[in-house]
Amino acid sequence: MKIAARTYFFPNPPAPRRSSRRWCAAPYDEATDKAAGRGARANGARWAAREAVPRTPTSWRPYCRVAEYGDVREIVGVIRGCIKTVTSGKRSSSTQLPVYVKFAYILGLRVSATHRRLGIATKLVQELEGWCRQNGAEYAYMATECSNKPSLNLFTQKCNYVKFRNPTVLVQPVHLHSKPLASDIMIVQVPPQQVELVYRRVFSSSEFFPKDIDRLLSNKLNLGTFVALPKKSVSKWNPKAGRTRVLDAMVPWLKIPSVPNVFKNFGFYFMYGLHMEGKDGPRLMKNLCKFVHNTARNDPDCRVVVAEVGQTDPVREAIPHWKKFSWDEDIWCIKKLGRVNQNHYDWHKSSSVIFVDPRDL
Repeated sequence: MKIAARTYFFPNPPAPRRSSRRWCAAPYDEATDKAAGRGARANGARWAAREAVPRTPTSWRPYCRVAEYGDVREIVGVIRGCIKTVTSGKRSSSTQLPVYVKFAYILGLRVSATHRRLGIATKLVQELEGWCRQNGAEYAYMATECSNKPSLNLFTQKCNYVKFRNPTVLVQPVHLHSKPLASDIMIVQVPPQQVELVYRRVFSSSEFFPKDIDRLLSNKLNLGTFVALPKKSVSKWNPKAGRTRVLDAMVPWLKIPSVPNVFKNFGFYFMYGLHMEGKDGPRLMKNLCKFVHNTARNDPDCRVVVAEVGQTDPVREAIPHWKKFSWDEDIWCIKKLGRVNQNHYDWHKSSSVIFVDPRDL
């Protein structure tokens, strides 16, 4: 859902002071607000035109609004959100099945620099929370960076959110040379008909694992699910074969860690659902990441491989990445919406494994 805040001038005001304006929040309208977004872009508010188009999957019950002002209904603010059903990181004591909750995700909050400190952002958040409650959401959460103090103050001080997770984003540049895999390790693609069962078994005790994982796995942007195994353990499998930096291109055998051009628009591969087991788990995971890198280098639009995991997730240490490109400055804040079932425990005492849904990006 998108929400809009509309600001209007009083007729013939004595002076165009900020106090002479009034605004209201209203649902995003595809027919009128998209055109208004174009007008905002012409006036320099490029964020408004970009955020005015809903991109959240309809299966998640999207909700959006925008903020507008003046006779031409120029957009001055926007917020987006969606509701999804995810695991809480806990199992039912009676059935041992994972506990699912309805969760609202707030994203895309923007207010024009010329219309800040008027309460527009607070009102947009409140409007979105109201819609989330009406549609059964039990919690709401948002993500921002540690350095974004205005956003943190808005959600934690004015809207009563609490900081509760600090995930790490790991980024590896895609080189022109391929990365050799260990000779005793094989990369196997999991058959589509088995993928959902594998994910539900592995991640049912993690946080934010989506109930509609089948929709995610069947998305056309999903490249497949792969596992790294010792060759001696895959005898019964029938896997299918997987499939500027001048110096690196001319002599790839030197394995020079060249850096791709990230100063222009580029694509990236996002690794999600990362899991490892056993004493050889880290080595297998590193080889699996090499496989992803080698796949990405065959895509001319892909410049980096990205993963986001929990700070204390064991898999974090096994994922290759460059520290200069990576960061651990993301903060997730959470809030209970209305009356919450007493069986739902405190989210601050939960799993170290966070399932980062690529649709949240």
